[in-house]
Amino acid sequence: MRKKFKNAANYSDVVLIGAGVMSATLGMLLKELQPDLKITIFERLDLIAGESSEAWNNAGTGHAALCELNYTPQKPDGSVDGSKALKIYDSFQVSRQFWAYLVENNILSPDDFIQSVPHMSFVHGEANVAYLKKRHEVLTQYHVFKDMSYTENPEEIKNWIPLVMEGRDSNEPVAATYTDAGTDVNFGNLTRMLFNHLKSLDNVKIRLRHEVTDLKQLEDGNWCITLDNLATKKRNKKKIYTSFVFVGAGGGALPLLEKSNIEEGKGFGGFPVSGQWLKCNNPDIIERHNAKVYGKAAVGAPPMSVPHLDSRMIDGKKELLFGPYAGFTTRFLKEGSLLDLPASIKFSNIIPMVQAGIHNFDLTKYLIEQVIQSPEDRLEALKEYFPNASMADWELLVAGQRVQVIKKDPEEGGVLEFGTEIVAASDGSIAALLGASPGASTAVDIMLQLLQRCFKEEFESEEWQAKIKTMIPSFGQSLVQNQALFQQLNAWTNDVLGLQSAQIA
Repeated sequence: MRKKFKNAANYSDVVLIGAGVMSATLGMLLKELQPDLKITIFERLDLIAGESSEAWNNAGTGHAALCELNYTPQKPDGSVDGSKALKIYDSFQVSRQFWAYLVENNILSPDDFIQSVPHMSFVHGEANVAYLKKRHEVLTQYHVFKDMSYTENPEEIKNWIPLVMEGRDSNEPVAATYTDAGTDVNFGNLTRMLFNHLKSLDNVKIRLRHEVTDLKQLEDGNWCITLDNLATKKRNKKKIYTSFVFVGAGGGALPLLEKSNIEEGKGFGGFPVSGQWLKCNNPDIIERHNAKVYGKAAVGAPPMSVPHLDSRMIDGKKELLFGPYAGFTTRFLKEGSLLDLPASIKFSNIIPMVQAGIHNFDLTKYLIEQVIQSPEDRLEALKEYFPNASMADWELLVAGQRVQVIKKDPEEGGVLEFGTEIVAASDGSIAALLGASPGASTAVDIMLQLLQRCFKEEFESEEWQAKIKTMIPSFGQSLVQNQALFQQLNAWTNDVLGLQSAQIA
């Protein structure tokens, strides 16, 4: 590890900012790899997983590209690009292996955070049907997707998802894919279980109601972090020193990255997108739907706004949601400030942000349309997936806040990125995670990449390499490329996590 600050009482080897799934995952990996590390976690809210990691603040989809059409874009020549889907599938398998390892070590209880649920894609209209057929042909060339079924038969689709087909125009072309290999994940419960274990370990402290107000790197390479104690309302009174900082504060990561003043963080901007769900309150309807059904996004829609009708299991209760409906706000967090966006605009990122806005007019138009939606408009969107829907059976919930990454681009000045981005200092002393989807599902793979960049010497050591391969047996290999290893590890994780082939009722 790096040189420690001389005042050991106020020193922590690692500081994690934000008590979400990313910090929990990084904390667990580090304590498994180096148990003697002193780790301190700071969270501005009075609860763990209160923002994007909470179950109702995200879709809960175990993102493996089994149903998400935005991961398989159609090229101008009409072909379908499956490269991103293959990468995301591999990344999610890394998470599954780490979770299975933690279950075997009695750290996680699978029944409390992961369930089997069919993953489906559903489209209507000739052009969309042609696209979905091409997508299926592309993906099923690979063994990890070979069990995915495809049909254009309305009766077969109705057997899978009756709510989606009842009341639909019989003359309209439809198509669907189906796989029972999908999962629903309660990332809130997962995060809380990870933190509950962490706080039981030596040299781990979790400080809720503590907000980081400043980060400053000292001449010796360590960091001085200034905090407000929101419980006692003591401002800028607490300071802690550390050799490594992870900014995993979701939408709040960008302002803190800017405060760090590292060169690698300059030029990044953020575009906040809010979300809403329709939550079903009719038990009879909830029981009749047993799948996650993803469709095609509207023109200009961000990935988090791909419409889906989802069967969920939240805290032991079956639920049904539809959405999300996007919106615009200047807040970077659900519990954030209206000044978050204007305060994030700096001299170094104003040009990328303006250029990104110019090049994403369709997104601006889409968000305006979403903001001014009436309840009737939301019902019409729902009826595309549930033709017989009645608004009396649904209530509106506010989902989590997402901040899409804006970064410099030498050709366009600034581009809007729809993914996750690790921003790390060249000396590896600080890293921040920006962006959204697929996010939590690929947290383990993302945090391994972070460790490789920020703890390079330790990461390459025989000790760490051996331990990582114990926790993640496929480490360094692609399950998409290695069929025998995939079959072995898929069977193991299914068994340990209690995942079985989900059946349509």
